[in-house]
Amino acid sequence: MPPAVKAGSRPPWVGLAAAVWVQVAAGSAYTFPLYSHSLKSVLGYNQRQLTMLGVANDFGENFGMIPGVVCNRFPPWLVLLIGGACSFLGFGVLWLGVSQTVSGLPFWVLWIALCIATNSSAWLGTGVLVTNMRNFPLSRGPVAGILKGYIGLSAAVYTEIYIGLLRDSSTKLLLFLTLGIPGICLAMMYFVRPCTPSLEEDSSEHGHFLFTQISSILLGLYLCATTVLDDVASPSDAVAYSLFAVMVLLLLAPLAIPLKMTLYPKKSKKIGSVGPSGSSDCLIEGNLDKSEPLLAQSSSTTNAGSIQEADDVSDVDILLAEGEGAVKKKRRPKRGEDFEFREAVIKADFWLLFLVYFLGVGSGVTVLNNLAQIGIAAGVDDTTILLCLFSFCNFAGRLAGGAVSEYFVRSKMFPRPIWMTCTQVIMIITYLLFASGLNGTLYASTALLGICYGVQFSVMVPTASELFGLKHFGLIYNFMLLGNPLGALLFSAGLAGYLYDVEAAKQNSGFHDALSNSCLGPNCFRITFLALAGVCSLGTLLSIILTVRLKPVYQMLYAGGSFRQPRSLNH
Repeated sequence: MPPAVKAGSRPPWVGLAAAVWVQVAAGSAYTFPLYSHSLKSVLGYNQRQLTMLGVANDFGENFGMIPGVVCNRFPPWLVLLIGGACSFLGFGVLWLGVSQTVSGLPFWVLWIALCIATNSSAWLGTGVLVTNMRNFPLSRGPVAGILKGYIGLSAAVYTEIYIGLLRDSSTKLLLFLTLGIPGICLAMMYFVRPCTPSLEEDSSEHGHFLFTQISSILLGLYLCATTVLDDVASPSDAVAYSLFAVMVLLLLAPLAIPLKMTLYPKKSKKIGSVGPSGSSDCLIEGNLDKSEPLLAQSSSTTNAGSIQEADDVSDVDILLAEGEGAVKKKRRPKRGEDFEFREAVIKADFWLLFLVYFLGVGSGVTVLNNLAQIGIAAGVDDTTILLCLFSFCNFAGRLAGGAVSEYFVRSKMFPRPIWMTCTQVIMIITYLLFASGLNGTLYASTALLGICYGVQFSVMVPTASELFGLKHFGLIYNFMLLGNPLGALLFSAGLAGYLYDVEAAKQNSGFHDALSNSCLGPNCFRITFLALAGVCSLGTLLSIILTVRLKPVYQMLYAGGSFRQPRSLNH
């Protein structure tokens, strides 16, 4: 076990700052629209084959069951190392194919390579998210919003690199991903490590999170501005490198927090009477202090006369005690406590949350995977602006979803899924706007969809941790993420890709040139968008049911204005 670190000290904030860089690197799956046109033109694929590669992209990105198990048994640095190796291997094969260094690679080889490449995102995202959620257990909303926000912003970071430094070269981008992501993993894996969490509210934390959120917003605005500048003015190499340097400085902004804590350390409180367990500053290596706050006595807790189960009692001791009749058989956990995965999957709330998330992000990822073709069909010459806009709004939705849901859950005890309900209603309207094909609505629809898509992520993450605990959060969270590739398979490959090719065949019957696979006009995706509006209608209904079910749970967990720590916090 790693040595315990005093609550409120610098290491958790250093780890959060390092996690920002890892999350940006983990957004490599969002670069698919930047090189998908090269896969189609260089390798001669049709739209359905391209959407199947999009399924591989999403499947690899979100298949995190193995990382979820590994992160509970091994340190974060090993999880990051495996993620970097996946990126090197997978993107390396894609680079060999697109650059035609190796010609004639079969479609299935590229499909598997793309799965492996984007599976690095699952390893990196799981490693940093689980570690930081455990390091900041009382600030799950802000942590989830910030980390998921940066991974949403990563598409804009990669777009800036693609346009400004790599000059729109898909081959160079794939080589950059092959070498750059492993390099970031090696540089940051020492700093992302578990620390003993603070189990008391700290007023300074709010300011630190606010600073990180503001710096991320500034980075997002800067990336949007530079992307437009690159597209309009085509700056020189010197200017492009200068813009890239400013971007790096903004990415380093979260390091200002541990730097400030170093230069202006907070005066430690004198040891006084802190209760029968002794000082609250005394932390035992590898375990939490036994004076950690428990859930308040209520109908959801055990009876006062029952034997209290100590967190540091091993499973073997419990089994022996059960055999001797000393204690009763371990009761099933209740919502807000730590669930094992097999205990969580038999709960109705687990599947409701999964279905709501699947319908929301599954429909959104269909648009993301086909964003370049949607733009071309609408007559947009440069679709990188669309990708940057979606990326920034996706980031804004993730950041706002974490912050807004945290505010209302603390002040009004609103269940977090209520925001999934609201955004899925907006998504219905957005898909109808896409389907209408009205002039001037493409950019607005893309922006709205990006915001709503981002909210689904940042709300699902803390909701899953609050309902089912942090002990097995990595596995539970990664199972939820399977909604992404499942949606891509059903809605993107099975629906959008098929309908696009049918319409393209109608428009290009009799032609056999390079453009015969292209489709123009609103009919290319109209039926798809109408179907997605129906999908989100079902998601809205299910999220209302989930919100109603969880209302008493959140009233219990946040009755005191902050999350009341469950007893089973032995991570």
